[in-house]
Amino acid sequence: MQKLSLPLPAPDALAASQALQQIIIDEIHQQQGWISFSRYMELALYAPDLGYYSGGATKLGKDGDFTTAPEMSPLFGATLANLAASLFTQTSAQVMEFGAGTGKLARDFLTECQFSGITIDRYFIVELSGELRARQEDLLKDFPQVIWLQEMPASFSGLVIGNEVLDAMPVDLVMKTEQGWRELGVAVSHAETLDESDTALPRLVYREQPCDQDKLAQIPGLEELPQAYMTEVHAVSTGFMHSLARMLKAGQQESGRGSAAILIDYGFPAGEYYHSQRNEGTLMCHYRHHSHPDPFYLPGLQDITAHVDFTAMAKAALDEGLDLLSYTSQAAFLLESGIASLLGRQSAEQVLSYLPQANALQKLVSPAEMGELFKVLVVGNGVDLPQGLLRHDRCHRL
Repeated sequence: MQKLSLPLPAPDALAASQALQQIIIDEIHQQQGWISFSRYMELALYAPDLGYYSGGATKLGKDGDFTTAPEMSPLFGATLANLAASLFTQTSAQVMEFGAGTGKLARDFLTECQFSGITIDRYFIVELSGELRARQEDLLKDFPQVIWLQEMPASFSGLVIGNEVLDAMPVDLVMKTEQGWRELGVAVSHAETLDESDTALPRLVYREQPCDQDKLAQIPGLEELPQAYMTEVHAVSTGFMHSLARMLKAGQQESGRGSAAILIDYGFPAGEYYHSQRNEGTLMCHYRHHSHPDPFYLPGLQDITAHVDFTAMAKAALDEGLDLLSYTSQAAFLLESGIASLLGRQSAEQVLSYLPQANALQKLVSPAEMGELFKVLVVGNGVDLPQGLLRHDRCHRL
């Protein structure tokens, strides 16, 4: 693989990455020289104290590796709060957020609830990272409605929010070869050392293994795809959707109230995701605002993501008995949910406050920015969405 020209990490960060790499190498040896890519990705992102999301490095915003929609503008969270108000007539008045990051979305959501008189009983945050939870607790200390959970509960009624959650879930890699479909896992090569760290640690590399045919079930048109076609399959996020759906179904049985889950992320329907020309998959890494394709670069210091297969996510929810309520672009979702009117509450004459928010709104909804790249999947039970949200529905593409 071509050597990357990326910013060098600080010595303590490099030492943490090397410690995590040694843990990964040890596990590979324990597993007879091979682990699945999903297991590698799980360790790289979530290993206690050393993984990208469980370590202490700044991840989000201008000082991090990427910027999410809530970090860009309070209008994002405020828009979701106003949509929630229209749904709370059908659901319990509570929210559950997965992947809350710095807590910015929750703060903007709850601030809007205060401003607009929206009653919300509880705001649950399911957070696995102790470091992120500490940041959230500090940011949200003035909101007694917030309750932290370490795992998904058995039942829930209300609104579920997941902004850029599915893309951070581990994926498996598969490739079509002359011997048929093979799984690409992770092994150790002693042929060369890491130039970036100048240590004797062996290099992590891809290695093929026979592929479990069940992992190929979500890929349409397997036979028509070309040789050397590599892509991702999404067992972890599909499993998450099954669990989420069961939680909402149980919540309806207990409370008699409906629920909706709003999942916002970058991705495609299966027909586009597994297009023959997308032959290198969608796996991407983010390191200090640089994007590159090498998942083995400084594990623990970079984000590793893959686009979402929204067809597989919707199917998992449907299989558990939820309704497919909407699938649309982020632009259509935010505009139909009233984000422009929220911007209109600020006076255009107050240039210093108005212009940054207007520019952020443009990035959130512009087709050339996040408006078309990001999609919104809404599933639920016992809930009808506002009619405006259905005007640009794309469920037929899933």
